[in-house]
Amino acid sequence: MKKLFLLSLTTLLLFGCGNEPQEETPERSDESKQKIAEMKLATDHHTYARPNDAVVTHLDWDASVDFETRVISGTAHYDIKREGDASSIIFDIRELTIDSVMTDDGGKVEFEIGPAKDFLGQPLHIPITENTTRVSISYKSAPNAAALLWVEGEKPFLFTQSQAILARTWIPCQDSPGIRFTYNAKVQVPQGLLALMSAENPTALNDEGVYEFKMEQPIPSYLMALAVGDIAYAEIGERTAVYATPDLIEAAHYEFQEMDDMLVAAEALYGDYAWGRYDLLILPAAFPFGGMENPRLTFATPTIIAGDRSLTALVAHELAHSWSGNLVTNATWDDFWLNEGFTVYFEQRIMEAVYGRETSEMLATLSYQGLTMEVEEIMDRNPNDTHLKLHLKDRDPDEGMSAIAYDKGYFFLRLLEETVGRERWDVFLKEYFTSNSFKVMDTERFVDYLSTNLLSEEELKTVDLDSWIYGAGLPSNIPSVESDRIQKVDEANLAWINGEMSTADLPWNDWAYQERYRFLTNLPNELSADRLAELDAAYNITATGNNEVLFAWLEQSLKHDYEPAYDRAEEFLVNVGRRKFLTPLYRVMKETGKMEMALAIYEKARPNYHAVAYNTMDELLYEAETNE
Repeated sequence: MKKLFLLSLTTLLLFGCGNEPQEETPERSDESKQKIAEMKLATDHHTYARPNDAVVTHLDWDASVDFETRVISGTAHYDIKREGDASSIIFDIRELTIDSVMTDDGGKVEFEIGPAKDFLGQPLHIPITENTTRVSISYKSAPNAAALLWVEGEKPFLFTQSQAILARTWIPCQDSPGIRFTYNAKVQVPQGLLALMSAENPTALNDEGVYEFKMEQPIPSYLMALAVGDIAYAEIGERTAVYATPDLIEAAHYEFQEMDDMLVAAEALYGDYAWGRYDLLILPAAFPFGGMENPRLTFATPTIIAGDRSLTALVAHELAHSWSGNLVTNATWDDFWLNEGFTVYFEQRIMEAVYGRETSEMLATLSYQGLTMEVEEIMDRNPNDTHLKLHLKDRDPDEGMSAIAYDKGYFFLRLLEETVGRERWDVFLKEYFTSNSFKVMDTERFVDYLSTNLLSEEELKTVDLDSWIYGAGLPSNIPSVESDRIQKVDEANLAWINGEMSTADLPWNDWAYQERYRFLTNLPNELSADRLAELDAAYNITATGNNEVLFAWLEQSLKHDYEPAYDRAEEFLVNVGRRKFLTPLYRVMKETGKMEMALAIYEKARPNYHAVAYNTMDELLYEAETNE
């Protein structure tokens, strides 16, 4: 893989910028080859960069991390490729201080920073000539840079979250998923702390606090990642390991022992793993997502450490991104479903291979439940946001990160599998990853690829691509999910609600977390707090260590005024920054007349949240307060 990459880097980079057609596959007809060659990748509206004029190909990054000032200062040395008669190269920056710019053929040069736009930041224009092959940008990040969270403590911690367009807040870059580059880095951090990146990583501290990194495969800027902290290392397999703070390393090492099995299962499904190692870093609880698929080093929330390995589907998801997303990448954020829908599908196949069809079908059932609820909510607000192909021009791409890309995308791919049969589908999908490795894909190109390489005319009619990709809501031919265990949970739920089954007779202690989650999330709105008290007395749910179950329980407790759980809800909201949990819990307080409680908790919690989380909560809570 490394040799292939070195030979084809220029071609891959040009393809990523939309300058060259996709590499042809042998089985295509001459007509289909010509059709794909003539297709142009969509314009990325979320970058100022003009990669058809000048594009980056490699980054050498020298930087230092200062916890006292909360600033990253450094120099980004970019190798560039100039096309035609371009007189400048444009980078994306947001609230960066640019100290100086140099080029390899002109020394120190005058640069120009354009006006700022909401969430996009500013364009940095650097003059170049026909002889310019390298530009060097010396800069500083802002203490409140949106990608960075500086976690206070006896030993501080820093982590980045670059997706979707936040890389530009901590490093000048051409911040588009369609532009790939390789990188080397040298990072100075305080002594006693370990630095890690989305690259080849150290496994132990060094005395100087200087760490060097290398990423030989080309990646887009949203997969640039850095973490610095008191971090320990524990090996799991020949290609897998976990990193975590010393207090969590033993628990993490136990929890994720099956990472190797997942990696083997993934390769058996869709081809060789292209990134060398697959390691996992457990971040502080303030991390706003479940996981982030940074190449070679997934960033993950500690909320998936349950003590019983029950929440490892998230690891399967981030591992699957090593193919869908990291290897074949959405060309723009309008095409986000090509990253996430494929990944949820791949995640389900990994879970089926490792844990069995019964487990994967329970997960699929919960996905369908969440999808239908979110579709209903979004349809009331903006039906276009239920399309797989998004419409994010002039909008923050973060608005596209909903269940639509993930779960509607998953059910679309599941429909394709069921339409053509698993054997044909798996051959197609493996070839899709192989032939498009280190390239980008947009929705229109994928539709053409699909109709050319998989679906017959009759199958195209059966699937109805337009309804799935460009239509609102959920198509009528959405695949059904069958889970006997979930069906039995629903029967027990109804019997308990109707008084036909006692609390003591519920098989709670025999249920997996998916079954407990299903039971709790299907409780009716008119249920009394006394009934929740029965459940809590019998099963001590308020004290559960499974955060998915706890979240569902706290949501019901707030909805039904079960006050004994309020302290746990406050503790959870103050200490956990995962947006998936925060938004519904604050929303249910807002909707049930508990705004005073919500704002009091949020005042304590907000300083602990990443910008990705607090921006959403600000809109939810402060705008609601203003409107009232």
